[in-house]
Amino acid sequence: MKKPLILVTNDDGVSAPGIRALVEVAKKLGEVVVVAPDSPQSGMGHAITIHHPLRLHKVSIFPGIEAYECTGTPVDCVKLAKNVLLKDREIDLCVSGVNHGSNASINIIYSGTMSAAMEASLEGINSIGFSLLDYSFDADFEASKPFVESIASYVLEHGLEHGSLLNVNIPACKREDIQGIKVCRQANARWSEEFVEAIDPRGQKYYWLTGKFINDDPKEDTDVWALENNYISVVPSQHDLTHYHELANLQAMEKEITI
Repeated sequence: MKKPLILVTNDDGVSAPGIRALVEVAKKLGEVVVVAPDSPQSGMGHAITIHHPLRLHKVSIFPGIEAYECTGTPVDCVKLAKNVLLKDREIDLCVSGVNHGSNASINIIYSGTMSAAMEASLEGINSIGFSLLDYSFDADFEASKPFVESIASYVLEHGLEHGSLLNVNIPACKREDIQGIKVCRQANARWSEEFVEAIDPRGQKYYWLTGKFINDDPKEDTDVWALENNYISVVPSQHDLTHYHELANLQAMEKEITI
C-alpha cells in the first residue's frame, strides 16, 4: 500500500531537538518531508512574508529524509510545501512541533507551531500541533514519542473535519507519571504583561516583554487543568473566530444604526 505523505514543520527551527523527535515518530507512519524555518520563529503567530523573497535550501539533517530549511515563517513553510515542493501530491497529514514549551490556552494565538498547523488545516490537510511543557533546548522528548505516535496514527486513520486541527500539549514528566489523554476545551486564561525598561550602552531606552500566566478558569474540562494534573491535553481547534453566541445579541444593530 502507498505510504501516507506527512509534512513535518515547527517554529523552533529545523535544527531544534523537538522536530528531530517528531521526524523520528513520523517516519514510522509514512513518507516524510520536512520544511521548517532556518532559525527560531517562536511567537510569530500566523505571520507571512510579503516584503522580501523566500528561499528554500535542502539540508541533510535527518538521515534518509527529504528536508528543507526556509528563510520565512512557519506559515510560509507550509505554504511553500503545499504550493511548490508538493504541489502535485496530496499531503495526508501535517504535524508541527514538537514545540519547546506550552501552547495551551491563549498561547495558541501567538504560537508559530500552531499557526503552521492551522495553515495546513486551511488547505484541507489533517493537522496536529504538538508541544511539550519544557522550554529548555535540552528537553527530553522520549516520554512523549509514544503518545505523539498514537495521536498521529489516530488522525491518519480517522481524519478530522475540514478546517479543524488538534492542539496537543504534553506535560513534562516521566512516561509512567502521565495519567492519560484528555480531550478538552481551551482554558480561559491570559498573560498579565509587563515591559522592563532599561538603557542600552548608547544611552537609548529599550523595553523587554515579560509577565505571568494567569488562569481564570479552574474547571476540570480545560487544557490547563489537564496539564496541571499530568494529562495530555487534546483541544480541537479551528480558524473560524466568529463569536456565534454574540450574533443574536447584535442583530439589533442592523436596525438601530442607519446609513
